[in-house]
Amino acid sequence: MDTDRSILIPTPALFNFEECLWFLNRNYDDCLHEIEENSLIKALKIGVGLILIKVSVAGSFLEIEILSGEANAENKAFLVAYVTEWFDLERNIQPFYDLLKTDGRLAYMTEKYKGFRLIGIANLFEAICWCIIGQQINLAFAYKIKRRLVEQFGEKIDFDGKSHFIFPAPEVLAQTSVEVLRGMQFSDKKAQYVIGIANAFVDGSLSKEKLQALPDFAARKKALTSFKGIGAWTANYALMKTLKEPEGIPHGDVGLLNALSAHDIIRDRSETDKIDAFFNQYKGWESYLVFYLWRSLAVK
Repeated sequence: MDTDRSILIPTPALFNFEECLWFLNRNYDDCLHEIEENSLIKALKIGVGLILIKVSVAGSFLEIEILSGEANAENKAFLVAYVTEWFDLERNIQPFYDLLKTDGRLAYMTEKYKGFRLIGIANLFEAICWCIIGQQINLAFAYKIKRRLVEQFGEKIDFDGKSHFIFPAPEVLAQTSVEVLRGMQFSDKKAQYVIGIANAFVDGSLSKEKLQALPDFAARKKALTSFKGIGAWTANYALMKTLKEPEGIPHGDVGLLNALSAHDIIRDRSETDKIDAFFNQYKGWESYLVFYLWRSLAVK
């Protein structure tokens, strides 16, 4: 290990890197990271510089190895904060497990998915665009469209014979056209939404910092849904993934509804009162519950 280019982050007791890698893989063609055996490779932009990292387990630590880019103190501090937030390492999830254990339908999750963490998307613009891309299409097709967008407009690092991409900046997508995005199989509406959101980030009317400055979840959701293309589902998903808001339940999500049905929590998708009552039992942990219910849909 090259100590000058490596960083060790201690992991909490309830943490399982393999479970987290499962979520980041799931046999979909994601162009923003690569999984090699039990390691994760990702390109990032820090300031004006690009950096490529490899994240893996080293005993009771996560090791970040800087494969390409400057390994200075400022970049290392950024990477520690980024990976800590990405894998939600600072959260004590034992209280969530204590709640799960009181529910006979879900208690098994504390062992079967032990150490699974809420995997975030630090870039709010990326999270919103991803939601817009995925509206009313299946995940496999959504990933194909995202790859086209990223490979055409995103910056990249070439390393060891492979290209590693970074999600396009708002400034770049604000300058594109509906026609160009339609060529990537965006619908007219989705193309307009992505360009509109990009412009909102460029002119400063929307940002992660602005949302964080608002007093509560309701205010943040209201601010997001004031923009065209951001409905309640997208707002909830973005707040869950980027700000780690507990209340960010993507109501109406097909996978979530399937999981609720599979656990006999609801019998019909219209039973919104039952869904609300169920999540009310997990106050402060609603978004974690969503993640674990999504996890339950997988065969593995």
